Amino acid sequence: MKCLVTGGAGFIGSHIVDKLISKKHQVVIIDNLSTGKRKNINKKAKFYKADLRSKKIDNIFKKEKPEIIFHTAAHINVRYSVTNPVYDANNNILGGLNLLETCKKYGVKKIIYSSTGGAIYGNPEYMPCDEKHPIRPICPYGASKYSFEKYLFIYKELHGLNYTILRYANVFGPRQDPKGEAGVISIFLGKLQKNQICTINGTGKQTRDFVYVEDVANANILAMDKASGQIINIGVKEETDVNTIYEKLAKIMNKDLKPKHGPKVPGEVEKIYLDNTLAKKILKWKPEVSFDNGLEKTVKYFSS
Repeated sequence: MKCLVTGGAGFIGSHIVDKLISKKHQVVIIDNLSTGKRKNINKKAKFYKADLRSKKIDNIFKKEKPEIIFHTAAHINVRYSVTNPVYDANNNILGGLNLLETCKKYGVKKIIYSSTGGAIYGNPEYMPCDEKHPIRPICPYGASKYSFEKYLFIYKELHGLNYTILRYANVFGPRQDPKGEAGVISIFLGKLQKNQICTINGTGKQTRDFVYVEDVANANILAMDKASGQIINIGVKEETDVNTIYEKLAKIMNKDLKPKHGPKVPGEVEKIYLDNTLAKKILKWKPEVSFDNGLEKTVKYFSS
């Protein structure tokens, strides 16, 4: 099958590309390389350097005729979205709309959308958050990601464009960009490698649900022929606090450095983890890599 991955040179997108190619699919990548890296690009994929807001997208679709789109491209920096919400919306909403219009024009069968559970639900009313939890983002990034979810619904209703929305917990692993939601792991790792003191924002008791990137890639593959028009959480249904992350990383890396604490970051949720019952039921998906094993794999990657 001909698949196109937006953001395919990025952290999550490149792992999806690798998985698709291992399954013998034809893969096309669109990435503007604003955060993606050429070294992440699988040599068996066809790569186009382009921004989703540009007119180049039409020519790429006309030439390649993709059947399924994996939409991972996004502005992902929560903190920057707070200080520059227009930039965030321009990328995540307008870029996404141009993609949808192009999909409609060239008869794409389905979009699998990389959304966010951590930023969309806001500060939870209950945990673990299931897909019926109220939507209350407290940062522009969460709002822009949710806005595109609603456009997917509209395009399915009006134009028959099928979709599956995957709301990720905090994804981590090899190739991770420190600017993302789960960037705390790669930030700590990078500083510990250089024997630098790490800063923990706030008390460090804030929690997240950390899911390994290969498990996320597997969920995307399963969604190719499942979960039509549905929203599904992808997480491990466990919460881990920032202090624990630091302690585990320092132990794996054999570093005896004490962190310092800084001010809390505005727009960040205090505690959250996701209910993955629907993913298990509909996608037949479950996380295969434990948090501790994932940390070890991540440290090994960045140390090589």
